[in-house]
Amino acid sequence: MSERKKKEGKKVSRRDFIKKSAAGLAGAGLATLSMDSLFQWNPALAAEVKAPTFKLEKNPVVKVLRWSGFVKSDEQIWNANTKKWEKETGGKVVTEYLSWEDVRSKAAMEASVGAGHDIVLGWYDDPHLYPDKLLDVSDVATYLGKKYGGWYPVCEMYGKLYGTDKWIALPIGSAGICINYRVSWVKEAGYEKLPSDIEGFIKCCKKLKAKGHPTGFALGHAVGDGNTWTHWWLWSFGGKAVEKDGKTIAINSKETLQALDAAKELYETMIPGVASWLDPHNNKAFLSGQISVTSNGNSIFYASRKKFPEINKDLMTMNFPVGPVGHPAELSMISQAFIFKHTPVPNAAKHYLTFMFEKAQYGKWESETWGYITQTLKDYYNLPAWKKDPRITPYRDCVKRMLWNGYAGPLGPASAAAMSEYVIVDMFADVCVGGKSPKAAAAAAERKLKKFYR
Repeated sequence: MSERKKKEGKKVSRRDFIKKSAAGLAGAGLATLSMDSLFQWNPALAAEVKAPTFKLEKNPVVKVLRWSGFVKSDEQIWNANTKKWEKETGGKVVTEYLSWEDVRSKAAMEASVGAGHDIVLGWYDDPHLYPDKLLDVSDVATYLGKKYGGWYPVCEMYGKLYGTDKWIALPIGSAGICINYRVSWVKEAGYEKLPSDIEGFIKCCKKLKAKGHPTGFALGHAVGDGNTWTHWWLWSFGGKAVEKDGKTIAINSKETLQALDAAKELYETMIPGVASWLDPHNNKAFLSGQISVTSNGNSIFYASRKKFPEINKDLMTMNFPVGPVGHPAELSMISQAFIFKHTPVPNAAKHYLTFMFEKAQYGKWESETWGYITQTLKDYYNLPAWKKDPRITPYRDCVKRMLWNGYAGPLGPASAAAMSEYVIVDMFADVCVGGKSPKAAAAAAERKLKKFYR
């Protein structure tokens, strides 16, 4: 046996490893704990990349604000991993869960007053609304990137302050979005599977509606479902909000008008009421058998496994169809973890986030939520959890396939403000629901964007 294999086979106890690690970081000492066999921690890996050293404050209490999970096990695993950190460090974590729509406004208020939670799990480019209020987390991002195969390029876009190598946030994961559809109804419409191109997709949706099986896509201010499908649709036709210079507004273009015309065709296949849909509504409509197709995270799959077994048997997922641009152009709901400068426990906050990213914790989070969280570090693409069921496998490609909101311009206060104001969603709703012409809707969106991009 080689020396390397001997080392890899040598068992490292929790106490020994923590003594050898200056930081005592993040799951390195959890090899002896029982967990899902898919994600056994290999202590040999922890020695390959040196972790940053964080001297924890005395009796630290870390206050975390994060979104509530549509998948029950999300919060359960997050809380269990948190308790591991508390046990390892003697610190305490207080976590407040809010609905997806409420996290952004509360975090912005806390940034403004300089008090409140220490860590926030927010959405998209929220951190770029107040970068001067946030702690530099470049040390953590560099360590994790080196250890776990690097960050996906779009994650670097989201995590770094534009034009610098300074990380102001850690993309913790994406509530990846895919197309969910009923197999038997698609076959009833004359297709073996839902087409993977937008032109064919629209035709199939029309036939589904004719068979009494309407579709449903959120056109209300749904943080996830509304933003993701409308951005995908816009980009797939070559439309975009702004040029690369971050100044030239590009929304009022022939490509945008084509996207809006095609969206109106799709809207005609939808169930009534989508104008007011928030993130839970399409889940409920799909699981109650009211709609045949929607875009969603894997919460539909997860919920149907036990509560709606007949629907689960008839459920299939796929990545978003490709439009005229000829390549994937998607948006998934990326979540970013960031730390406010006002925190009295900066070291404990960094230590805690590093811990939650380590394989022992992160792998269990992905596995037991059945892929509800799409990885942001490349090595986690190969976790066996992604093959537990072929219907969750497409979700692992969401971050690889996605662009960033504000495309093709840089991320910053302007893109974050445009997203928080639902400029793109409202443009589509104006045409589909409000009866505006594509030209009028694009012109209105252009005026709104000019307020942010100055």
